Amino acid sequence: MDKTPPFILIHPPVSKPCEPPAGLASIAGALRANQISCEVIDLNIEGLYYIIKKRPPVIQDTWTRRAFKNVHKHLLQLRNNSIYKHPASYINAVKDINRVLEFFSTDHSVRISLSNYHDSRLSPIKSKDLFNAMQYPEKNPFFDHWKNRLEQIFHRGSSGVGISINYLSQALCGFALTGFIRQLRPDIKIWIGGGLISSWLCRPEQLKKFYLPNITFVSGPGEPHLLNYFNAKKTFNFPIPNYDDVYQNQYLSPGFVLPYSTSRGCYWKKCAFCPECSEQSPYFPTPVERVNDHLRDLIKLYNPSIIHFLDNALSPKFFYQLIQKPPGVPWYGFSRITKHLTNMEFCKALKKSGCVMLKLGIESGDDAVLSQMKKGINISMAQKALKIVHQSGIGTYVYFLLGTPYENKKSAEKTRTFIYQNKEFIDFLNLAIFNLPIDSIEASQLKTQAFYDGDLSLYLNFEHPFALDRSTIRKFLIKKVKSNPDISPIIKRNPLFFTSNHAPFLFF
Repeated sequence: MDKTPPFILIHPPVSKPCEPPAGLASIAGALRANQISCEVIDLNIEGLYYIIKKRPPVIQDTWTRRAFKNVHKHLLQLRNNSIYKHPASYINAVKDINRVLEFFSTDHSVRISLSNYHDSRLSPIKSKDLFNAMQYPEKNPFFDHWKNRLEQIFHRGSSGVGISINYLSQALCGFALTGFIRQLRPDIKIWIGGGLISSWLCRPEQLKKFYLPNITFVSGPGEPHLLNYFNAKKTFNFPIPNYDDVYQNQYLSPGFVLPYSTSRGCYWKKCAFCPECSEQSPYFPTPVERVNDHLRDLIKLYNPSIIHFLDNALSPKFFYQLIQKPPGVPWYGFSRITKHLTNMEFCKALKKSGCVMLKLGIESGDDAVLSQMKKGINISMAQKALKIVHQSGIGTYVYFLLGTPYENKKSAEKTRTFIYQNKEFIDFLNLAIFNLPIDSIEASQLKTQAFYDGDLSLYLNFEHPFALDRSTIRKFLIKKVKSNPDISPIIKRNPLFFTSNHAPFLFF
């Protein structure tokens, strides 16, 4: 490793504090493979403990007093398997932890939760508000922790900073953090990337006010940009992710969750409204032999309790590889509905390889809608796959998307009927209302209006061809789906705040 000061990679608040940031681990692996010194800092998990460890003032209500009394016990419980076997205890623990976070954030006009960051004064989809957050970082509720933490780091020296912003819930803190670093070290070069930034950069003029000296915005994987900056001799050649700096962090999951991507992009890449299509993201699978080597070494290094495969969709080819060479650790991930999942022998082999749960995007219970969405499946296949996957002992976390332009009232009813008829095969249910992506190919075919009052909004409102606007769909979900006594228990089973990230632990 070279003797130059380390390049600092930062994961800002707020995102679910249950596993380490995979993107930064990938960058750290690439840099260290090229003998470039770096350090990964997860300010999200650090920020959670910083807030919770504050000394509470006088508390009036019973719930908040109880939450403060038990919060440290609850933090330990979420890092142990046993509480996941007792849903009532789990819900109580998560609600109490969240209550403490919300209590400490009220003085800043900010509402912090385990999965979100809301500021009543500033919006993450308004560039002027992000610029305001960058100009006045001291107003951020995490500022004191950043000051203590980063002053020590920059005192030792740094060759640059990378900030990864993947979600809207990280945007205000990410830009406030950028502003603080610029105040602390005006000379230091800052790269800002991540999933959200990549989406914004599809229309780069929106970020023009942030093109300041020493700030670079990065679209897509950050590794090639940084390796080029450091004049690395090696090319980016599928290096192993490096979690050394964050492995000991006390994430709120039982054991260390190992996030790992076997590919970038999507092997299907045909679904309507998919950002992989509108953003023209290429598909890059890591060679299977390299994946096997990575998993073997990562498991040996970090002894994970579970592997979280992050791919947009795990390919059938990779499933066969897992069956032939099981990682020896439980795993879960996202899969398309394919004919492979309608084969009991295949699914039992998948279960034997360590699969505890599959996330499955069915989206609609109407064949006509699925055809127009280019899902490449039909209801008969989806129904059979759900049954076979569930009966093989693999948990099912199923996604439906209502309100697409292809859907009418009859289609929505078919989706409700599909859920009802297959309720015994659905372990968890995610019901989403459709948002029209601003850069989607299909947006040009609809009459649209602004969705949010913000120049950085990624979505548009639209005139629905069949009068199924968001309000109508929301009422349908409440009255016809969520209130159904057979469907409601499935919805309530979904882990609060952590959703699919904690769902697999219910099968341990």
